[in-house]
Amino acid sequence: MGALAHYLESEGLPTTQISLIRLHTEKIQPPRALWVPFELGRPLGAPNAPEFQTRVLMAALRLLDASAGPVIEDFDQDPPEGGRDATAWACPLPLPQSQEGDRLTEAFLAEIDQLSTWYNLALRERGRTTVGTSRMEPRGIGAFLAGFLEGDPPGNPRPEMALPWLIKLATEDLKAYYQEAVTAQPGRCFPTGAELDDWFWDQTVAGRVYTALSRLFSKSEDFETKILGKVLIVPSARAASRK
Repeated sequence: MGALAHYLESEGLPTTQISLIRLHTEKIQPPRALWVPFELGRPLGAPNAPEFQTRVLMAALRLLDASAGPVIEDFDQDPPEGGRDATAWACPLPLPQSQEGDRLTEAFLAEIDQLSTWYNLALRERGRTTVGTSRMEPRGIGAFLAGFLEGDPPGNPRPEMALPWLIKLATEDLKAYYQEAVTAQPGRCFPTGAELDDWFWDQTVAGRVYTALSRLFSKSEDFETKILGKVLIVPSARAASRK
């Protein structure tokens, strides 16, 4: 956005922006930027907190009063905890962990099926989804990913794309499916990104599957597959904690 701001300003259009990563903004030096101390993905702070979000927007717009830049101003207010409801987020849909002797694939597919009702509710109520870049259905993604762990690697359903990058899209799609489903539950459904990550990696079979895939692919002799396993499926902080 900072680079685009430079171009727009050169055409005579004043710009202002909200920055989530101050270092990047300092390097790019856009004409006007408001740095906010919020987590990535939440440039306006907490969801469902319109008064607070308005304060953030107005602070960014006030920077247009500056005739010259670069100007970087810090927003010094923390967002309200969880928007309208400040109670701690807890998932009222505890997913059953696979029992001793259960096959991981069976538990994985059962978990995906269990979440389908909540995902469909989220889709109806929100009218949008971030799931779909792989062009595969969630259960199909589950079977596709599980095939690698069972020693029976599936074929590439999208031959126009390199298999490692299709796997990356598939894992992102399925993670989004899980997160959209769990946040459709009634009650307080405004968890932070950290809370969602903790739930996905620590309480789901999918988190176990992703960890196993990461370890498997990181041993590949194919360079792209090895990179996929080392850094693109499991976040580095999570991977380090599971060694």
